[in-house]
Amino acid sequence: MVVELAVENFAIIERAQLTLGPGFTVLTGETGAGKSLLVDAIELALGDRADTELVRAGATRASVSLTVDLTNSKELREKCTELGLALEDGLLYIQREVFVEGRSQCRVCGRLIPVSSLKSLGELLVDLHGQHDHQSLLNPDRHVGFLDAWIGEPAAALLAKVAEAFAKAEDVRRRLAALKTGLRDREQRLDLLRYQVQEIESAGIKPGEMIELEIQLSRLKNAENLSTAMLSALDALADREDNAEGLVGGAVRTLEDAAKLDPSIEPALILIREAYYDLEEGARQLRSNAESLESDPAKLEEVAGRIDLLKRLRRKYGEDEAAVLEFWDTAQQELELLEDAEANAEGLEEALAAANTELESKSAELTNLRKQKAELFAALVEAELKDLAMEKAVFKVQIGGKAIDASGADKVEFFFSANQGEPAKPLAKIASGGEISRVMLAIKAALAGKAGVPTLIFDEVDAGLGGRAAAVVAKKLEQLAVEYQILVISHLPQIASRATCHYRIEKSEVGGRILTGVRLLAPDERVEEIARMLAGENVSESALANARELLAGV
Repeated sequence: MVVELAVENFAIIERAQLTLGPGFTVLTGETGAGKSLLVDAIELALGDRADTELVRAGATRASVSLTVDLTNSKELREKCTELGLALEDGLLYIQREVFVEGRSQCRVCGRLIPVSSLKSLGELLVDLHGQHDHQSLLNPDRHVGFLDAWIGEPAAALLAKVAEAFAKAEDVRRRLAALKTGLRDREQRLDLLRYQVQEIESAGIKPGEMIELEIQLSRLKNAENLSTAMLSALDALADREDNAEGLVGGAVRTLEDAAKLDPSIEPALILIREAYYDLEEGARQLRSNAESLESDPAKLEEVAGRIDLLKRLRRKYGEDEAAVLEFWDTAQQELELLEDAEANAEGLEEALAAANTELESKSAELTNLRKQKAELFAALVEAELKDLAMEKAVFKVQIGGKAIDASGADKVEFFFSANQGEPAKPLAKIASGGEISRVMLAIKAALAGKAGVPTLIFDEVDAGLGGRAAAVVAKKLEQLAVEYQILVISHLPQIASRATCHYRIEKSEVGGRILTGVRLLAPDERVEEIARMLAGENVSESALANARELLAGV
C-alpha cells in the first residue's frame, strides 16, 4: 500500500505531503482547489507521460515522491527483484522529476529506470480511476484478467498450464523454423559451419589467453631494458659488497643480541626480521626472473603471430575468447542438427504437433471454465451496479476467439449499457468517467478479497449521485477498504463521513500567487468540513448536527 506521497512545485502545489494508512482515505475541498492534481501527481509517479506544463511557474523542476510498503505483497516483491530493485525494509521508493526544459527522469530505490519499466510496475501497485484515465477498464486486453481473478485458483492453475504449453510449442516452432531455413541452403550452410568450427577448433584458444600473450609480448620486446633494471636492482639488494640484504641481516643480528638485554626491542626486531626475509625472497625471485629473461626473436615472432590470430578470430566471431568459444559451441550444435536434418525435421514436426495438441487441449479447458463462470460474474457485477444507483444498468461478459497465446484462446471484453432499452456495447467506448468509476467499484466489490492491486484510487466516483445512492456507494467503499487501501476524491458528505482518514485540499493566495495545500483534519475540523459539504459556506448549527450524525453513522 502507499504510505506517503510528497509533491513539490507541481502545477499550483508548491509543497504538499500526505501520509496514508490502510483503509479508506478521503480528499475533499472546494471545486478548483486542486484535488485532482494529487491524482495527477500519483499518475506521474507511476509512469504517466511527463509534461513541462506540470512544472510550477518560476521553478526549474517538479518532483513527486511515492513510498509504497510491499511487506505483504510477495508478487510485487518478486517483480521488484526481476527489475533489479533492492527494497529497504520492504519499502519501495519512487521519485519522478520533470524539468522545465522538457526532460524527465524516474528513480526507484535510488536507481534510474526507464519510464516503461516504471509504468509496468505502477500498474501492479495502484488501480487509478480518474476523470481522464481509467486504465484498467478502458483497456479490453485487461478484462480477461478481471474475470480470471474472480474465478480464482481454478483459472490460475489452468492459465499456468496454458502458458507452459505455449512456451513449449513456441520453442519447438522456433527450432523447426531454424532447421527449415537451414535446409534451403543446407550444403552452403554446412560448408560454412564446418569451416568456422574447424577454424576455431584448430586455434585451440582459451579464455583470458590474450592478456597473458600481451604480457609475454611486452616482456620479449623489452628484454634488454628489463634485464638492465633487474640486474641493477639485484646489485643494490644482494650482489655488491654493501648490499641491502647484508646490511639488514647485520641489523637483525645486532638487534637479536640487544633484545636479550631489553625485551621491549622485540616488536621492532620482529618487523625488521620479516622485512629481511621478504628482502631475501624478493631478491631470489628477481634473480630467477633475470636468469629466465632472454632476447628471443623467434619467440617474439611466435607470440605476435598468436596475438594476430586471436584478433582475427575476435573480429569474426566475438569480442573476446569466451565469446568466440560460445560462437563455436552454437555453430557445432547447428552443424550436428543440419548433418542429421531429415531425422531432426521429422522429430520436430512430431514434437510440434504434440505440443500444439497439448496447448489446444489446455486452452479449451480454460475457455470452458471462463464461459461457465462469465455469466455468474456478470450477474454479480450487475447486481452491484444496481446498488450503486444504476438500476437500469446492463453488464455482460463477451468471450470470443483469438490466436492462442500464453493467456489462452479467448478475447474477453466487457459490454455495458447504463440506460434501459439501450443495447450493451463495449464498455471502453461508451461509458462516461463517472460510470467507469462505478463499474470499477462494482467489479472490485465482486472481487474483494480475491485479487487485484493493493491500492484503489477513485476520482469523482460520486459524479451524479446523491441521497440513498451516495450512501450505498459509501458503504461499498467501506466494504472494499477491508481488503484494499482506498483513496477517494469526493464532493459528497455521505462518502466523506465514512472515511477513516480525511484530508482537505485548500487553495489560498500568497504573495499574489495561488497555492494549493493539503491538511489532515482533526475530529472537530472533520465535523466542520462535512457540515460545509452539506450546507455550503454558511454553516448552521443544524448542519453541524447533521455532520455529527453522519460521522457517527446514524
